[in-house]
Parts: sequence; C-alpha cells; structure tokens
Amino acid sequence: MRILVVNSNTTDGVTDRIAAAARAAASPGTEVEAVTAPFGLPLIVTRADWLVAGPATLAALAARRGGYDAAVIACFGDPGLDAAKELLEVPVLGISEAAFHAASMLGRRFGVVSFTAALRPMFEECLAHHGLASRCAGFRMGPPFSGDPGRVAEERADLIADLCRQSVEQDGAEAIILAGGPLAGLAPVIAPRVPVPLVDGTAAAVRLAEAMVGLAPPGAPRAARPRALTGFAPELGKLYAG
Repeated sequence: MRILVVNSNTTDGVTDRIAAAARAAASPGTEVEAVTAPFGLPLIVTRADWLVAGPATLAALAARRGGYDAAVIACFGDPGLDAAKELLEVPVLGISEAAFHAASMLGRRFGVVSFTAALRPMFEECLAHHGLASRCAGFRMGPPFSGDPGRVAEERADLIADLCRQSVEQDGAEAIILAGGPLAGLAPVIAPRVPVPLVDGTAAAVRLAEAMVGLAPPGAPRAARPRALTGFAPELGKLYAG
C-alpha cells in the first residue's frame, strides 16, 4: 500500500517531522511518501492562510495522482479536504478529521492542545465541520509563536505537556489531541507525563487511511462534468479536466 502525505505549508523541516511520524505509524508493507506544498506559506495560522493552503494541497495531490492508494492532508484544519474527496478516486483523510474521530473513540470528551492560540478559530470551525464539537472538553493553547515551525515541538515540549495536564485536571479531558503538523511525533515523547491517551493526528490519519483502503477500494471520482480551470497550478487544472 502506498500513502501520500502532504504538508500544506512550505517548511521542509515540518515535512520531515510529519514523514517520520507517518512512517512510524504505518504498518509493515505500507510505503509513505511525504511532500511539501509547492507554494504557499511557511506556517498555516489564520483563516486566510487556510484558504491559500487549499489549492496548494490539491496541487500536490494532483501532481502524484495515480501513485498512491490513499492520501493524508497533514495540516490541522484539513485545507482542501472536501475538494480532494470529490476530485480524487482514492480515500483522502485530514489529520484533524482523523484525530477528532480517533479521540472520540478513546474517551467521552477530548481536549485539543496546540502551540499557539492563533490557531484556535480555525480548529473550532474544523471541529464543528466534522460534527464533534459536543465531544470537545476545550482548548489549551500556547502564546504567539514566530520561530521555526520545524522546531516548535522541541522548543515548546514542556509547555505542551503542562497544557495537556491542565486539559485533564481542569477540563475533564479523557483523551487529548496534539493539534498541528509541527507537533507530529511529539506524543510518544511527552506521553509519560500525561495521564490520558495522546492522539497524534498524523499517526491517526495514516492508520485510518490504511483501514479505508480496505473498506473503500479505489473508484471513480465524484466530480461533476469536466470543466476548464484557469489561473491555478496545471496539475489542479488536470483534475477538473477529468
């Protein structure tokens, strides 16, 4: 099985983290290819950033179409996810989609912890979109961040662990999501310091993508009749052209 994992920002250091976490989660025999968005922003933080990241994510998926059995959008907020599900013939999962559903099966209420509060509005909208807002115990987020996205997991590991404990002790979380591609791989590092299960969205998405390939074998994309798309990446235009 081949899984393509797309980092929706342009920071290669984040892609490296995501790739390592994805390969660690993959079953024997599953091949993981991780790629960086071909254009966009070094870190996705605001709603505007998320909208820009959608076409970049779709372009990365389209460029390798036919070379994978399932795909993972490794950006919390899942930019371009609904469009990818329509335009591609293989299962496509987002790391927030996977994390929300996995966490809801590990406890009645889950907390969401991330490295900066700037991400919260996007996370709240994504949670509502997936219909699981009522299962969320609350958000615990760090202060503004302006450093290297590829290093935020190491630089804020102690802060993230403290926020996780607050989520358990003050919000009643029975499972916690570490939200954001830049936090990929951090869960096993801080797990001994947190008394409930930690969910890494990248790991959850890879495991669920493997399952979805078995449940939903490749078929025809659900897109409407072919149309000419102009002004976007050529690879994206080919998706619309059928």
